[in-house]
Amino acid sequence: MGKPLHFNAFVMNTASHIHHGQWRRPDAGQTEFNDIGTWVDLAQKLEAAKFDAMFFADVSGLYGDADADFDVYAHEGLQIPSNDPTVLLGALAVKTEHIGLALTSNVVQNHPFNFARQVSTLDHISRGRIAWNVVTGMQDNGARNFGLSRLTDHAERYEWAEEYVDVAYKLWEGSWDEGALLKDKERGVFSDPSKIHKIYHQGPRYRVEGPHLPSPSPQRTPLLYQAGSSASGRAFAARNAEAVFIMAPSPEIAALQIADTRRQAAEAGRRPEDIKFFQGLSFIIGGTEEEARAKEEYYDGFVSIDGYLAHAAIVDKTGRVYPAATPLSEVDTNTRKGTEWVSRHITDREPVVGDLAWLQARNSRLVGTPEQIADRLEQWQAAGVDGINVINWVVPGSFEEFADQVLPVLRARGLAQREYADGPLRQKLFGAPLLNERHPAARYRGAFTDGPASWEEAAAAVPAARP
Repeated sequence: MGKPLHFNAFVMNTASHIHHGQWRRPDAGQTEFNDIGTWVDLAQKLEAAKFDAMFFADVSGLYGDADADFDVYAHEGLQIPSNDPTVLLGALAVKTEHIGLALTSNVVQNHPFNFARQVSTLDHISRGRIAWNVVTGMQDNGARNFGLSRLTDHAERYEWAEEYVDVAYKLWEGSWDEGALLKDKERGVFSDPSKIHKIYHQGPRYRVEGPHLPSPSPQRTPLLYQAGSSASGRAFAARNAEAVFIMAPSPEIAALQIADTRRQAAEAGRRPEDIKFFQGLSFIIGGTEEEARAKEEYYDGFVSIDGYLAHAAIVDKTGRVYPAATPLSEVDTNTRKGTEWVSRHITDREPVVGDLAWLQARNSRLVGTPEQIADRLEQWQAAGVDGINVINWVVPGSFEEFADQVLPVLRARGLAQREYADGPLRQKLFGAPLLNERHPAARYRGAFTDGPASWEEAAAAVPAARP
């Protein structure tokens, strides 16, 4: 019997997320993404199937050239219109009991003090089932929506992210000591002020006094996801992430990325097993291989190449979109990094920008019978993958098929859980509700107990900044 894989439903509060054109299918319910019933129904079906989590992607602007027209995105419903997953998770939290709820929020779109408060509130509402996918943004239009002239430099965005999470860690882990919340009606003391602390954070981008307004939630810090595949992204994940979302084109390339990130995690003072890796895959399932291939042909009849090309658009340092025929070796971009894996996958010729769209359309799919799909998932697991982000073609049908046809085969092989473990999301995945002591956030526990009492004393009281 194998070790169970983890399974997330990878979704977005929009009509066309990953597989563009599929919203036109008669059975595609994602066109009704504005209807809360669509998401409540899906969340409850996923929970009944024992999915570990719903993982919501998000963006804060349009892809591509921010100065060009955006007709293709509007025509395709390509992540416009889209709604805020953070708000949606509050509704899903009260309609479910066990499934994890992951949101994506980038460092540009929300001040860390306000974001930390929102997440703590959600973690309270859900009784500890919230995860945060930490991203730095990748659209010039998204940066402009928050007052910037364009996206900041890629490496600088990760420096920004380091300070952003540092502020959040101080609020979540250090502002309230254990035992601060009393709710003592006899003495008339709700909280012990000696155990609640201002953080006096002052850095290149943020000046935050504190204290954190919510009391500690069941996880304090939400489970931390990260999806960067660039060198900077992997380094950030090695220091901060507990779960990393990858979209490798093969188990062999996944193994290389996983090994590199785990090596860096060990160098940062963590253990390689402190990070779980989730590969994004979609599934076309048939009772026979012939049936599955016939379904694949049907699915491909709805594929929008314009949608895939628009989604994969890469812009140069001036904000212009590279033509599809541009060799990747000539690409110099500030937005989408981590394309070196394409060169490892395409070895018979020089890969071009357009290959990204075709690889996204075809290489993340597994086609076959439930038994054949289970065999392939065992290969991904052997490469070091801990879980799968299940990418839908349609909502809810893709998830229903996977739950009804593939999960029973996986459970028979010991590759999928039969019941939820007790406790918050982190406890379900790692065995404990709070971050372990090896995580950089843990150093803020008790760091503010003895002060500082002012901004002037803050530099001496707060631990030194991470390198």
